[in-house]
Amino acid sequence: KNSTSIALLDHGPRRTAGRWHNAGVARLLPTMTLLLVGLALFLGIHSVRIFAEGLRTSGVASMGLLGWKAVYSIISIAGFIFIAYGYGLTREAPVDLWAPPVWTRHLASLLTLPVFVLIAAAYVPGTHIKAALGHPMILGVKAWALAHLLSNGRLADVVLFGAFLVWAILDYRAARKRDRDQAVAYRAESVVRDVAAVAIGLAAWAAFAMVLHGPLIGVRPFG
Repeated sequence: KNSTSIALLDHGPRRTAGRWHNAGVARLLPTMTLLLVGLALFLGIHSVRIFAEGLRTSGVASMGLLGWKAVYSIISIAGFIFIAYGYGLTREAPVDLWAPPVWTRHLASLLTLPVFVLIAAAYVPGTHIKAALGHPMILGVKAWALAHLLSNGRLADVVLFGAFLVWAILDYRAARKRDRDQAVAYRAESVVRDVAAVAIGLAAWAAFAMVLHGPLIGVRPFG
């Protein structure tokens, strides 16, 4: 009898915990839907050149380059809004998969430092960085997603950053293949351009990590 009572007492909290977990998942589903729709729109339109180059070609032929860019931009903006809003709502009913140590936030912040340099190098023309890597911005997205996967253990984080990481891997491979097929070469000019890209990237990283990340994202990497 005593052993039966102990078993019942032991099993009771597990059922309660299970109900709490299920309730959290139930509350999360609508917000995850918004996040998933946003990812489908944003990464879907950004994956056209990975999986359906012909769709882009026919779109440009029928709508013109400006028309295609307009549709591309509208879908991208809509997807980004859904991602931002849906991801924000998931914080109201978070589902924790694991609890990353606090130091992973600092590690992620350091890993994102080259991300800003890579993004800057994508827009500063004639850098040796772009000549060597071809598409530094995509590599920056890859590093950004990986850094945030290491420092976040919630389901929504894994979905968001995991999706961007997979996309960046596939997109970089596709972009480099296009470059090889079309014999595209990125010309490097003065090293001063690389210095400028590094300086811009470091300044942007410092501003975002030290000042803007907290108010905009709600997490202070060094706080």
